[in-house]
Amino acid sequence: MTVAEFRARKGQGAPLVCVTAYDAPFARLAERAGVDAILVGDSVGRAVLGFENELPVRVSDITHHAAAVTRAVTEPLVIADLPFMAYAAVDDALRNAAVLMQAGGAAAVKLEGGTAAADATAALAARGVPVMAHVGLTPQTAHLHGGYRVQGVGLSAAQAVVDAARAQAAAGAFAVVLELLPAELARAITQHLEIPTIGIGAGPHCDGQIQVLHDLLGFSQPTLRHTRVFGDAASLSESALAAYASDVRARRFPAPEQSFKGKRGVRERLEFE
Repeated sequence: MTVAEFRARKGQGAPLVCVTAYDAPFARLAERAGVDAILVGDSVGRAVLGFENELPVRVSDITHHAAAVTRAVTEPLVIADLPFMAYAAVDDALRNAAVLMQAGGAAAVKLEGGTAAADATAALAARGVPVMAHVGLTPQTAHLHGGYRVQGVGLSAAQAVVDAARAQAAAGAFAVVLELLPAELARAITQHLEIPTIGIGAGPHCDGQIQVLHDLLGFSQPTLRHTRVFGDAASLSESALAAYASDVRARRFPAPEQSFKGKRGVRERLEFE
């Protein structure tokens, strides 16, 4: 999946399927499952690194995880997040995007914000860096919104989201993530933009959907309203680890089939004094 192919899927049949992944094993699983794009998101802070939110995540963190993902897959489009303050100035955006693409291997970058971030998007796009935008709830600035809350509920708030999405499209973004928006607002934006919209908590009418992989597999607690646990891999993993601990303590593991034999008579000739 190339950026051009991704953009060309706008309004063309089945929605685009996007998911986050942060390492090689999960990236391979996503590829085998047939996803169209993998986002190496700053959600790695909460999902994997143990942070309370996305703010502590650095460019080096995203680069490290993006490199693991891009080494593992060949088919999905791999997009890497520009984390908090990594694109506050145009020069920062250019430098950090180069790192994510050169060292991380990403084919595109994602940044949050509408009009205020449009200059960064335009500068990146002008220099051949594909940009996925992100409007609505923007986790990096969630403190300004009073936390993780639905955005664009009233007329003025809805218009602000529309303006943000239009500004990013005009700046050259090839797609835009719509997060935590009323479904009808997301539908209207999708109908009026010429680039694909990718929803997360924005209803079923977007051109595609994205979810955090760890939410889909039951590793995140509590479950958020806008996601669904499609398989409880967390409970399965816990049961497997408990069985391992039990068998080690009972000396059932390793069993003979996990053990190796040396040459006959060696043990008797060993010296320990």
